[in-house]
Amino acid sequence: MAHYAWLDENNIVVNVTVGVDETELINGLDTETFYSQATGYNIKRTSYNGNIRKNYAGKGYTYDATRDAFIAPKLFNSWVLDEATCRWQAPTPMPATEGKFYYWSEDDLSWRERQ
Repeated sequence: MAHYAWLDENNIVVNVTVGVDETELINGLDTETFYSQATGYNIKRTSYNGNIRKNYAGKGYTYDATRDAFIAPKLFNSWVLDEATCRWQAPTPMPATEGKFYYWSEDDLSWRERQ
């Protein structure tokens, strides 16, 4: 069993479904090609553990063909994409939690402790 992301014309994930294992051929086609032809969408395999395409796809994620990766929507303007993981990173690392909870403040570009 494998998971597949359905992409719209802008490579935005609109659905994620379960399908047959990627090693199987369906009517002589690899699974991505078969599902793409059957649905009319561009279909890309995704993986919960990030073994392929960096991150598990979710609705609203973008598929970047150059990086062959799924990238989550950017939550904050100040965050930058980590090219190695294709995940958004704050400009400063989050402090060690030590039982505390923090949230990002875009107003002053810092982590704040949740009271």
